[in-house]
Amino acid sequence: MEPPGLLVHTTVKKPTSKIAVPHSLSQAHDVLPIEGDDVFVVDDDPQSRRSLELLLGSVHPRVEAFASAESFLMAYDASRWGCLVLDVRMPGMGGLELQDRLVALRAPLTIVMVTAHAEVAMAVRAVKAGALDFLEKPYSPQVLLEAVHRALVHQAEVRRRSQGLADFEQRLAALSPREAEVYDLLVANATTKAIAATLDISDKTVEVHRRNVCVKLGASSTAELARLVGKYEEQLASRGT
Repeated sequence: MEPPGLLVHTTVKKPTSKIAVPHSLSQAHDVLPIEGDDVFVVDDDPQSRRSLELLLGSVHPRVEAFASAESFLMAYDASRWGCLVLDVRMPGMGGLELQDRLVALRAPLTIVMVTAHAEVAMAVRAVKAGALDFLEKPYSPQVLLEAVHRALVHQAEVRRRSQGLADFEQRLAALSPREAEVYDLLVANATTKAIAATLDISDKTVEVHRRNVCVKLGASSTAELARLVGKYEEQLASRGT
């Protein structure tokens, strides 16, 4: 067992160890590349950590391994996307506590928990906090690879939605103050006459601002604007904002 403060940081590109990798998973990875597919491993056991490095490195180009939760936190940039394979029981800070820290940081990581001492309450807590999978040791290499693959697919979808949200918010920010007022009233289902009366402008001016709002937000009509706003609100709700 290594001291909690010890940092082990390895990028595995071409493992020489012969580890059986399920052909279908390896092939799927080649056909459908996943953006931001960094894979992190936090495990205090040297042998287990090295095995995970070799196995995951046989499929994923960037694998970084750490001997403790503390060393991972010291090195991790909270803006990095990826999958974290995290052991639950470790000296010092355990996996569940590290998960709580990452949630507080709003780290864009999808977590796969692993443990040799699975308990129902522990698994429930980890999943409620956002872990995608909870694996009990010993597990087969294929089971772990599938779990990490699922995590990265999930991560890519979250990233895609996040980018769409950011793009829409950038478009909203480009509205003029008057256009923003018209947008707010449109979202509240106000009619043209109601908007005109509220803002003390003419119906014709409302229509001009409505067209500008649609153009700036990438909508071809008021109906499409309503669809975009509905999608935006769903994404905000899923992000927890």
